[in-house]
Amino acid sequence: MGKETNPKPNYEILAYITLNQNRVISGNVLALLATDEEEQKQITQDIAKSMKADVTQLKCGDYMVYRT
Repeated sequence: MGKETNPKPNYEILAYITLNQNRVISGNVLALLATDEEEQKQITQDIAKSMKADVTQLKCGDYMVYRT
């Protein structure tokens, strides 16, 4: 048989931190609007550390905090 797929992803997005208010949408994920890049980085680091999670910076400059 072929490889079985699991419909549930193996990660959980915990937070999305952006400087662009147009990218803050409602949903299951905590979406935060920072006022500047320094605040954005600090918020991201604090959330990731407190939740023992990983961080990815997207090409658009936003940060995503997730746990695998």
